[in-house]
Amino acid sequence: MKKRCPWVPLQKDFYVEYHDTEWGVPVHDDNKIFEFLVLESAQAGLSWETILKKRDGYKKHFKNFDPVKVSKMTDKDVERLVKMKESEIVRNRAKIEATINNAKRFLEIQKEFGTFDTYIWGFVGGKVVEHTIKKVGDYPITIPEAEILAKDLKERGFKFLGPTTLYAHMQTAGMVNDHSIDCFRRKEVAEL
Repeated sequence: MKKRCPWVPLQKDFYVEYHDTEWGVPVHDDNKIFEFLVLESAQAGLSWETILKKRDGYKKHFKNFDPVKVSKMTDKDVERLVKMKESEIVRNRAKIEATINNAKRFLEIQKEFGTFDTYIWGFVGGKVVEHTIKKVGDYPITIPEAEILAKDLKERGFKFLGPTTLYAHMQTAGMVNDHSIDCFRRKEVAEL
């Protein structure tokens, strides 16, 4: 049996698949980075499992994570999403409004830096940060790079993206390799 990170609930196939195929893989595609930012900001105060289960709903209701299309969503769209009967997304008005706001800010950064990828990877010097994780208690709540990124994004007008959320984003998007030292994915991800 393959050894995985200590936080992976092995009885949940969708979670195992996420860990085994996505978590920690370095992402350089702007739309994928935007997707993870949307999902991470939606997670604030909730479990990642909840958001993973709603991922298809987010994809459907937030224009396939296209920041240009999301930036053009209106108050009417916000009302529709808050009031819809199905719980395909987290129907929190502030989080929905933040997603639209963040899409606009995301596009501003793309314009300034050429790509959002160039901007965000600059906070880790363009290289994956490697941590030595042995057990769940070894994971920090945040890291200095995430704190600096959070401060900069806040100054640029982003919402629901604090240091802890951005550290989780950095883990998800492979800016940080936090696979535990005995996890089979650690070496695989490091070689990407």
